[in-house]
Amino acid sequence: MPDGGAGQKFENPVTITIDGREIVAEQGDMLLQVALDNGIEIPHYCYHPKLSIDGSCRMCQVKTGAPKLAIACNTPVADGMEVDTQSEEVAKARRGVMELLLINHPLDCPICDQAGECYLQDYSYGYGRADARTTSPRRKGVKRHPIGPRVVFDQERCILCRRCVRFTSEISKTNELRVFGIGDHSHIGTAPDAPLDNDYSINTADICPVGALLSSDFHHKRRVWFLEETQTVCPSCSKGCNVKVGMFKNEIQRLVPRRNDEVNETWMCDHGRLHYAFAQDETRLRDAVVRGESSNGTVPVVPLDKALEDAAGRIKSTADEHGAAAVGILGSGALTNEELYQLAAFARAVGTPNVDVPVPTGEADGFLIQAEKVANARGAREMGVVPGDGGKDASGILAGAAAGDIKLLYVVDARSLLAASDAEAVQAALDGGATLILQDANVSELTDKAAVLLPGQVWVEKDGTFTNHEGRVQRIRRAMTPAEGSYCDGGIFTRLSALLAGTDPSAARFDARATLAEIAEKIDGYAGMTFERLGSLGVKLGDAAPAPAPAEPESEEGSAPAEPA
Repeated sequence: MPDGGAGQKFENPVTITIDGREIVAEQGDMLLQVALDNGIEIPHYCYHPKLSIDGSCRMCQVKTGAPKLAIACNTPVADGMEVDTQSEEVAKARRGVMELLLINHPLDCPICDQAGECYLQDYSYGYGRADARTTSPRRKGVKRHPIGPRVVFDQERCILCRRCVRFTSEISKTNELRVFGIGDHSHIGTAPDAPLDNDYSINTADICPVGALLSSDFHHKRRVWFLEETQTVCPSCSKGCNVKVGMFKNEIQRLVPRRNDEVNETWMCDHGRLHYAFAQDETRLRDAVVRGESSNGTVPVVPLDKALEDAAGRIKSTADEHGAAAVGILGSGALTNEELYQLAAFARAVGTPNVDVPVPTGEADGFLIQAEKVANARGAREMGVVPGDGGKDASGILAGAAAGDIKLLYVVDARSLLAASDAEAVQAALDGGATLILQDANVSELTDKAAVLLPGQVWVEKDGTFTNHEGRVQRIRRAMTPAEGSYCDGGIFTRLSALLAGTDPSAARFDARATLAEIAEKIDGYAGMTFERLGSLGVKLGDAAPAPAPAEPESEEGSAPAEPA
């Protein structure tokens, strides 16, 4: 079977020539996509690889040997086809299209959020005229119109590519957006009392090639060229949508989807996109706390290492006095695989079989939104954070604490616990008198009830992997610099394990890369997995390459080094 570019296989290969370059492609594939797949630029507006072909913008015209120019987006390739994308005839056609699109377009690039990511801006330099030939005033339209609760519409900038209309028809299947009017009076809009309000509405801003549709959350927040973007995974449910996180001065400015055809194609839900404030808002926990009888209502902040020593001492004394089964550990599906692996090791160091991960659940839609509302619930189960022989699950641990059988509760991520559990069961567990050690990144209803409070980190402060509900292992990369002196959750577990074993905790450094190597050796399905082999798109369980893949440059990956000692 003949190869195409990058070793791609074709069932029915044809050979075509584009600008003198010979290319093998699949018979019937559209010329524009074939060119783009082979690194040949053909300008386009209305075409999107995940939407139906509209053919309305006419920007992708090329010469194929036919009497008239053809639009590449709707021209299937055929054996022997010769294509010219650079002729003067093609250039003239593109200049004409650009001139038409710019007749009424406002000259507001300096204040447009799309500046720096705008097809119209880029193509006007590459393919447009140097000056305008019209002097009549530009047509006015609505500006900064809230076309939906999360999307802003600027009608003056719209070029009627209809990508957004096709999205609501074909992807979200909600049909809010339509084209109203005819001819020169055509415009995008919504029906009365039917705003753009579906679970995926902000994707219309992603696919808008100009600044007509914009995310309300990002509107006038930050210039895109100031953002430092890092590839990671959305933490909001078990789908594991691939995203880019845009950072400015160590704060998240936005999340946008990145393409992974095996997971989320090019989309993400609005909730996942907007669920990031917890990483940097006033609810973040930064200080370790150890409470005692002499606290007198004050918050006794201590160094984190001191809090870890106190936590280890309480765990050890509980196990010595009442047995290891008097300790219950509740982990979190928000942790990475590597951290969960170390949490399982920590549970073994304690000796308790009472360990589990409570997983909050909610509605699913059969598309991207999954019922499990944490990113790594499957990874938690596969890393062994499950009840041991004779051990209690999450509900059993809470019931045991309420009955007085569990004397010490070690909880990671209280908000997940509270979302996954009956509120009365949690309260009963606390009322049962068990000592609470809480490891968390954000304030919750349990924060003030913890005898020991250990500040953790959030997903953008970590390097590691998640396993989504389908068994695809994917990388997350550190994009935010953690607070000085803090440890990631994996580092807390390794230090506690060392303290329980009576060894030097400062030598128990957590290294996500080395931990993944250990996981690959010991856990079925993970064999052969390394950060390099996972790359940007991840690998299904059992599918890791048998031979080492070329290392990816760390500067491009945004990879964090091993946690400092």
